Amino acid sequence: MKPHSNRLFVLDTNVLMHDPTALFRFKEHDVFLPMIVLEELDNNKKGPSEVARNARQTSRFLDELMSQAPAPVDMSEGLVLNPLIANGALRGENEDVEPGRLFFQTRTLVNRLPESLPGNQPDNDILGTCLALKDQYPGVRVTLVSKDINLRIKAAIVGLQAEDYYNDQVLEDVNLLFSGYRQLDADFWATHGENMESWREDDHTCYRVSGTDVAGWMPGEFLFHDDDERRFEAIVKRVEEDSAVLQTVTDHRSEMHAVWGIRARNREQNFALNLLMDPEIDFVSLLGQAGTGKTLLTLAAGLEQTLEKKIYREIIMTRVTVPVAEDIGYLPGTEEEKMAPWMGALMDNLEILTQNEQPGDWARAATNDLVTQRIKIRSVNFMRGRTFLNRFIIIDEAQNLTSKQLKTLVTRAGPGTKVVCLGNVAQIDTPYLTETTSGLTYVVDRFRKWSHSGHVTLLRGERSRLADHASEVL
Repeated sequence: MKPHSNRLFVLDTNVLMHDPTALFRFKEHDVFLPMIVLEELDNNKKGPSEVARNARQTSRFLDELMSQAPAPVDMSEGLVLNPLIANGALRGENEDVEPGRLFFQTRTLVNRLPESLPGNQPDNDILGTCLALKDQYPGVRVTLVSKDINLRIKAAIVGLQAEDYYNDQVLEDVNLLFSGYRQLDADFWATHGENMESWREDDHTCYRVSGTDVAGWMPGEFLFHDDDERRFEAIVKRVEEDSAVLQTVTDHRSEMHAVWGIRARNREQNFALNLLMDPEIDFVSLLGQAGTGKTLLTLAAGLEQTLEKKIYREIIMTRVTVPVAEDIGYLPGTEEEKMAPWMGALMDNLEILTQNEQPGDWARAATNDLVTQRIKIRSVNFMRGRTFLNRFIIIDEAQNLTSKQLKTLVTRAGPGTKVVCLGNVAQIDTPYLTETTSGLTYVVDRFRKWSHSGHVTLLRGERSRLADHASEVL
């Protein structure tokens, strides 16, 4: 083995099972795979799970790297990590840098770890391999990359440098995530009103604004300005070279513009309803803690546009089935019956939305039957390969999905379909996912510049004063 760079990254198995393209993410630096990692990949390659698929994809990448190496293969020189093998998954980010090389463990290395070191044997083997590489190549900076926090702690204890896998992070800090709205400066009208154009379009007032602030605005972003004289709330319809077109929003806080009997209780909810009710917006993402009204607003908008306006044929709701506590095991029945225990939020909100003012059980039962016929519950596991036409798709608890899983779901949308992602990045139950690596964070960041999408972060809880107080003090 002859390292070609001054940095050598040793990959843990969980990194490759989390992101198979991690092999190609280290640019000009070299990558080392211990033999125990290949064994663990082989043990986890069977089954339909995301982990098994990633393990199989990693094996395919390795096989293609081997097949492209000139014969006879000299493993001491390593395999060139050609990023083109990743089939475009790297978005060309490594094209300007000469790729590093991939090395495999080809012989037994002297293990300096004590035999009595606690912990499972595979982790200890990886630590021992890293220490042996550090001793063998003193001029090379050996770094262990692992998603396992405890393994990184053990590495630090024995004197090894260890890092988390950061390349799948969308942002360095979740607080930098696009909120979907911004407040205008107090002197906005004074500085921009002189050359401003205005006109009426579809019962809305439109403005063409130019100035230095326009460059930072995004299509679908909301702008608001509060003063003592009037309240101004608008959405950025399009951004041109040196100007932007704004359109005033519909005030869903008034009874006149209620959606399926639901009115917005705050500014952010009003912004959310404007996105949900706009047929020109194909993708909507709503973030917020429990009780901010994400599901209720989305269902109200879906029912209004499905049953009243006939824009969509039906509502499809799905979510990832990650239990909070112990799993209850296999569930009997059809797909919808199996998903019913996971759809408590749907049922609770439907109970509110289907309250019939007419007395009698018959009227309530008729309303419930009408609504439930147009709402279908589907499992994420059976979405691959499907195409949904003229559907209103709701992806609940989207923070528990990876970026690849969310891509699989969003790309199911056919013509006339609207996709709404709901979630709270502070409540992630999927292993190895964080606020900055969640698929929900990924889609919010990637869609923020598209004119047919919109995002709103809901801030205020509107469930009850008890729930609001509990979220603050508990």
